[in-house]
Amino acid sequence: MSWQQRIDAALNERRAADAFRHRLAVEHGAGRWLQRDGECWLNFSSNDYLGLSQHPQAVSAWQDGAARYGVGSGGSGHVSGYTVAHQQLETSLAEWLGYPRALLFISGFAANQAVIAALAGKDDRLVADRLSHASLLEAASLSPAQLRRFTHNDVSHLQRLLATAPDGQQLAITEGIFSMDGDAAPLADIHAATRASGAWLMVDDAHGIGITGAQGRGSCDAQNVRPELLVVTFGKAFGQSGAAVLCSDAVADYLLQFARHLIYSTAMPPAQAVALSAALEIIRSDDGEQRRD
Repeated sequence: MSWQQRIDAALNERRAADAFRHRLAVEHGAGRWLQRDGECWLNFSSNDYLGLSQHPQAVSAWQDGAARYGVGSGGSGHVSGYTVAHQQLETSLAEWLGYPRALLFISGFAANQAVIAALAGKDDRLVADRLSHASLLEAASLSPAQLRRFTHNDVSHLQRLLATAPDGQQLAITEGIFSMDGDAAPLADIHAATRASGAWLMVDDAHGIGITGAQGRGSCDAQNVRPELLVVTFGKAFGQSGAAVLCSDAVADYLLQFARHLIYSTAMPPAQAVALSAALEIIRSDDGEQRRD
């Protein structure tokens, strides 16, 4: 079968299953309203949970940042793309969430892939919730480490999988709030199980950050848990895009050396970092509290 025949067969199979994906251009797709072809729809499809993509303070901050820095970063953060705007955002995120360090990534997908690819070796074991996001499961599947999946939110199953240690280390992986069903992980029990086995815990809190916990600090704060690795993304409650990994000083230094998605990607525009800092201020403010309510 040729390349073209393989592609045609896959597309025809997808069409036959009535599962062919396509995109529709909209005039406006974020915030409360979706506009297309002159019609206005109440928008339940957006990730913009708090409407911050439209917030005047965030929009103005991005405009001011673009006027100061331009519309791009100019390179990897390891060359010339790391500005004081990025540094200030990292510092604010770390202070807000109670971690020594924060590292910015261009997307949540990239952050999850980078952490797992940089940490997991052939003697290690990754134990992931079966309903974890595709970015987590794909990275785990592609890594040289052994992958085991535990039944969704089943701490006893997680404990059984962690009970027999591999030659290397173990990393438990879960989301804070699951993107499809909207249910929350029992993070306190999961963290207790990982600590009892000597494993580390990685939590992707894309859908919890900005929404749950005091000041919107997320699922881990709400359950009084501080995992070794916390991934927060900015495409949901922050109303923008990008992500950050919260971790220790040593892990941050390690990722700066070995996380290829961080090293070899052009950094997010500094104007975006300015806008994200503004979004963080809103989330922490009375305005943010009212939006969460």
